Amino acid sequence: MAKKKTAKKKTREIVVVGSKVKDVIRTAGYRSDGELVQAVSDKVHDMLEAAIARAEANKRGTVRPYDL
Repeated sequence: MAKKKTAKKKTREIVVVGSKVKDVIRTAGYRSDGELVQAVSDKVHDMLEAAIARAEANKRGTVRPYDL
């Protein structure tokens, strides 16, 4: 049986403050996993990419809060 190659997801630059993410989790009484900050940052990237696409679709050069 041949081994299946899995594509490794490219790591994006972290765009959130890790200590702040961890503080929110800690304040809720939980601990954070080592990969949590990267996962939160990836979600932010996804939201921003969608907001940029919406601004482009509306032929605007400015991304606005409601694009989120």
